[in-house]
Amino acid sequence: MSIAELRQADRRNERLKNADRAKQARRRMRRYIIVAVIAVVMVIGAVVGAIAIYNSSLFTIRNVTVSGVEHLTANEMTQLANVPEDTTLLRVDAATIAERVKASSWVDDVEVKRVFPDTLELVVKEREMAAIVEIPVKSAASTKQWAIATDNTWLMPIPDPGTEAAQNTSAKIYEDADSVIHFVDVPFGTSAEIGKQCTDANVNNALAILSGMTTELADQVVKISAGGVAETTLLLANGVEVAFGEAKDIRDKERVVLEILEQNPDNVAYINVRMVETPTWRAI
Repeated sequence: MSIAELRQADRRNERLKNADRAKQARRRMRRYIIVAVIAVVMVIGAVVGAIAIYNSSLFTIRNVTVSGVEHLTANEMTQLANVPEDTTLLRVDAATIAERVKASSWVDDVEVKRVFPDTLELVVKEREMAAIVEIPVKSAASTKQWAIATDNTWLMPIPDPGTEAAQNTSAKIYEDADSVIHFVDVPFGTSAEIGKQCTDANVNNALAILSGMTTELADQVVKISAGGVAETTLLLANGVEVAFGEAKDIRDKERVVLEILEQNPDNVAYINVRMVETPTWRAI
């Protein structure tokens, strides 16, 4: 074969190779297009399906469970949560429900969980009652008992036993009210508002003392007179009055009081540790 014929054969082979490569490229492009179309169709189908499921009655809430609640009645929790009828786990506004539940002064925090297929779970963290504050009313002729939490939040006024409000109040509230310390001698004009932080210096000082005590003396306190910060006085179960004053040097004051009581058993009526460096006491 001549050189010219060889060159012509090479050119022909090159054209065939190019044609084959172009044919393969067109095939790949068709496959890509088909795959892309299928993907788009699947996405559209998924979106349409999701919208259909979202707007359907699938996963309708049939059960609402509550945990962590002791001071709110079932009726109160139902009113607070106010879960819409016929709503679903997909459409329910969990954030709004949580905010409504947290509107209760007893609720410190709440988590709203979706438990498929049909349950909405409310996990509540309640505040803890720290004390009962006996607040003067009617020109100090009587007092109203107010529950206050360990974080200084006013919880609620305690309804008088036998009233309609008492019948709608959790028994746990009365149980706690009987077991916690009572703050007495609070000045007339002291105000309390449900769900608000206490701003009264006398009450807050008494709370600080109560939360700051770490010895067995805390178990002996039955009442705290909160007539003034400097005048704050502890009444012990044995009848001894302890002029405690400001919520400072609490541990040192506890230590001094316990030492005086130990050294003078059944012979102490009054102890003054307002100035813990120079304590005084009075015999019976």
